[in-house]
Amino acid sequence: MDIWNQLLGGFATAATPINLLWAFVGCALGTAIGVLPGLGPAVTVAMLLPITSQVEPTASMIFFAGIYYGAMYGGSTTSILLNTPGETGTMVTALEGFKMAKNGRAGAALATSAIGSFVAGTIATVLVTLFAPIVAEFAVRLGPPEYFCLMLLAFTTVSAVLGKSTLRGITALFAGLAIGLVGMDQITGQVRYTGGVPEFMDGIEVVLVAVGLFAVGECLYSALYEGRSKRQMNTMGSVHMTRAEWKRSWPAWLRGTAIGFPFGTIPAGGSEIPTFLSYGLERKLSKHQQEFGTTGAIEGVAGPEAANNSAVTATLVPLLTLGIPTSVTAAILLSALQNYGINAGPQLFQTSSTLVWALIASLYIGNVMLLVLNLPLVGLWVKLLKIPRPPLYAGILIFATVGVYGMRQSAFDLFLMLCVGLVGVLMRRFDFPTAPVIVGMILGPLAEAQMRNALSIGEGRWSVFIDRPMSAGLLLMVVAVLVVPRALVWLKAKRTMVV
Repeated sequence: MDIWNQLLGGFATAATPINLLWAFVGCALGTAIGVLPGLGPAVTVAMLLPITSQVEPTASMIFFAGIYYGAMYGGSTTSILLNTPGETGTMVTALEGFKMAKNGRAGAALATSAIGSFVAGTIATVLVTLFAPIVAEFAVRLGPPEYFCLMLLAFTTVSAVLGKSTLRGITALFAGLAIGLVGMDQITGQVRYTGGVPEFMDGIEVVLVAVGLFAVGECLYSALYEGRSKRQMNTMGSVHMTRAEWKRSWPAWLRGTAIGFPFGTIPAGGSEIPTFLSYGLERKLSKHQQEFGTTGAIEGVAGPEAANNSAVTATLVPLLTLGIPTSVTAAILLSALQNYGINAGPQLFQTSSTLVWALIASLYIGNVMLLVLNLPLVGLWVKLLKIPRPPLYAGILIFATVGVYGMRQSAFDLFLMLCVGLVGVLMRRFDFPTAPVIVGMILGPLAEAQMRNALSIGEGRWSVFIDRPMSAGLLLMVVAVLVVPRALVWLKAKRTMVV
């Protein structure tokens, strides 16, 4: 009962006119930032940190939180309509969402994205309210062996379900792993694989490669193969979901929420892993296999979007209860708290309970605001598809250029983005999936660091990965992902031969 009294107190604080205004501005600004590739909530919150000297703590944290989850929704809009992910967490949405848009179902894709975000965000906020200390206590028990096995599971799942050929998926994954190793070694600080190019010392930006492969690659591919590939970019269907689409979406929303929430509480690669795992699960469970990768399956949008928003909300669990940020944006939110002299951790709920519960209450309010802001605008967003392709793709390239240049103000990054775009064209031409490249880039360095830390703990013994029950269980799941589908195909072929 004490939790509910504190939450009601939080609502009383968050629902004051000034805090509601900050929440609204944060959600609106976050949505706009999410649409622009390359900027992202982390950069935006970092740029706006100076306001902490002028605004009281509760209002500024509500504002920053609104930017954070507003950006997650905005990124899905351009992923669906333009195949240009505004955020790395919405890359999976582009896989099926863009195909739905090309086939006149952009409205349904945007609607399931908005409602799924609301459902997942609300459920995740309830879980944060009820179970924050419990989940954080469990998450802190995970060590390097578990993290490495978790990432290994993500690798195998992604390469197995993306693309028509597992071999091509694994090839793309290893390309991403190789790119992710460029730069400075996280543990020793040794520079490696830079080829003597100073700009590579800090590594290659994930957003740069994502924008190059998805946005620039799409534009160049359309320009090169305009007359040889059929495009239906100017078709526009209903901006509402049909009864059948509702029926297919709601289980995916719930499954995506269940996958995303635990990942938000642990530092295992942000919202990218759960979105890919959710996509893989929906592709395995769907009764409409023929739609995946062709006309676009609505489950492939609903599940990952729910997983993304659930994971983003869950990052507040370790941030508030342990003072551990599990994403870049969460780390900047932590620095914002420190600017006020507030130390996040187990004592935060006692020392700054008003701020904590107002922030949690603002999540409920922000989710409603995002739904009210964005659902009526579905029809307006879909009208982007009526723009003729030449100026549309020119606009995408301008946004991509501005976004990538804005990250480091480097002309070298623009040339690199163009080169990556040309590689994206070749990958599309020869049917290589692009998403595993991004997964390899994001998780490769993390997996390498966790593997080396695990081996240090085990004093060089590889058995450290099977000595611990959870890491051994995750390894069994990896084996199951690789072996079970092939075993089922073999058994089916054997039965057919017997018949």
